[in-house]
Amino acid sequence: MDCKKGFKEWNAVVEALGQGKQSILIRAYSTTNKEFLLYPTFSYAIKDDYLDMFKANDQKFVEEHALPLKKDDQVEIQYFARIEEIIERSPTRIGSIDKMHIWSKDHVKDYLKNKKAFIWALRVYELKKPFFAERNNGMLFANLKKGASLDGMKPVLTDKKFESILSKL
Repeated sequence: MDCKKGFKEWNAVVEALGQGKQSILIRAYSTTNKEFLLYPTFSYAIKDDYLDMFKANDQKFVEEHALPLKKDDQVEIQYFARIEEIIERSPTRIGSIDKMHIWSKDHVKDYLKNKKAFIWALRVYELKKPFFAERNNGMLFANLKKGASLDGMKPVLTDKKFESILSKL
């Protein structure tokens, strides 16, 4: 089976998902797209103060993973994600999941602008063979010209570890 749908996300967050440092995305919106490739972006890294958007103890990781691997106008895609659950939370209750992501509290607060949060619980898989995709100018989701094979992909976290994370949400 192939997948051509990509979700655009900062490369440092894509790597945090792909390495099991986090399994959620906090969004100000829900989605009907439940499966997609994690398409790394890097425009945030152009800002001088971009590290301030992340927790102090994760800033070294973010710095090391600020930019995706590129080849000409293409970026490397290594991961596939499936939304297992979307949980709605008021902005006042978002602090309870602070240990489950790499963003700073101030960044999450600024991003949500006092609106309801949609927490996407993602089951992330590493592709058997990463591939390079052409840059796409879509807003959130990118329809890629070339799809990725999902055959042989492996979950980043064990079933037990992922179920433990879901139970804490």
